Amino acid sequence: MGCSVTCPDCQYAAKFHSYQTCRVLTVHGDVQVQRAYYRCARCPQSFIPYDDAVGLRDSISPGFRPLVCLAGTRAPFADAAEDIVRRYTGVRLSASTVLRCTEAEGERLRAQLRQGRMVQPIVTEPGWTKPREGQEPAAYVGLDAFSVPMQGAGTGPADHHMLYTAVVYTPDKKHHRDLVDFELDVLAEQLRSQTRACGLTDVSQLVAITDGGNGLEEALHRHLADSLATVLDWYHAAEHLSDFARVRFGPNEGLRAAWTEQAKGILYEQGGEALLTHLRGVVLPPDAGDDVHEALRQVIGYFGNNRHRTDYPTYRAKGWDIGSGPTEAGCKIISERLKGSGMRWVEDGAATVGALRALYVSGAKVWDGFWSQPHQLAA
Repeated sequence: MGCSVTCPDCQYAAKFHSYQTCRVLTVHGDVQVQRAYYRCARCPQSFIPYDDAVGLRDSISPGFRPLVCLAGTRAPFADAAEDIVRRYTGVRLSASTVLRCTEAEGERLRAQLRQGRMVQPIVTEPGWTKPREGQEPAAYVGLDAFSVPMQGAGTGPADHHMLYTAVVYTPDKKHHRDLVDFELDVLAEQLRSQTRACGLTDVSQLVAITDGGNGLEEALHRHLADSLATVLDWYHAAEHLSDFARVRFGPNEGLRAAWTEQAKGILYEQGGEALLTHLRGVVLPPDAGDDVHEALRQVIGYFGNNRHRTDYPTYRAKGWDIGSGPTEAGCKIISERLKGSGMRWVEDGAATVGALRALYVSGAKVWDGFWSQPHQLAA
């Protein structure tokens, strides 16, 4: 270690002051580490360059941090400390230490992703760019969202915030990348960077599948391409037909089921245009209430707004998926960590833990890829 280093605050030469020893937690137990301590003569800053260089914080070694963060990503912080870290390593950590460690690394990951630097797996995955059969797309992309319980002032709850989830995956579902962010446009831009990182440079070979959520399709068009092929998730579309039938036929289960199956058959076999014609031809009985008329108006409006992405016969003929199952599965697995019993979050905490959870969901090779990168502090 040299006699002086540059102060990170004022760029002045900070002189060596002394050596300091600290206790460091590792997977093999405690060790003592001696590091050089510097003090700047111009500003009050003092620092230990070694700690920043290797990512030594909270007395946790760089090799132990991935395990601590994995525990914090998979379980509530108290359970992570006691039921995972202590049980499997014998090392005792407090819940607050696991929280700080997990959120710090999650923030480092978020900063990297927002800079467009996607995490690369430790082993190359050629499945992203291998030749496709027939008219299969190179990959599917999806956007969705789920609500996160938030902490209000004091100890009270606040309104839930929507955390957006994005995924890109291969047609055989063997490879996928998951991302999250509270800002939809930020997430859609990250999704674009992620497709490039996977070698998917030709957007015309992508297919997007989303439900009818506000702004999802528009965000994909803004950040990927205006010409991006989009499909309305079949199951959400079918659910809208069931919702209308429930209002129209009430408790008459037989009529409700018969009408729904007929409408779904038209949509599946003939597409959205034929379904719109069918819906516009619905004649309601004279005694139908305002709620039935409103339900019919809404279902016609829904399929009218989405007619450009309901050509299911053509999609099936091309061998395309018509359901957003992988996207919804990603939402479910990520949300399990953020929506546990009694949990409430501040937005930054949910975003950092959510980012690490999405990284974990993306697979072991990607998770290990993040930790194998040269350490870089979050901006």
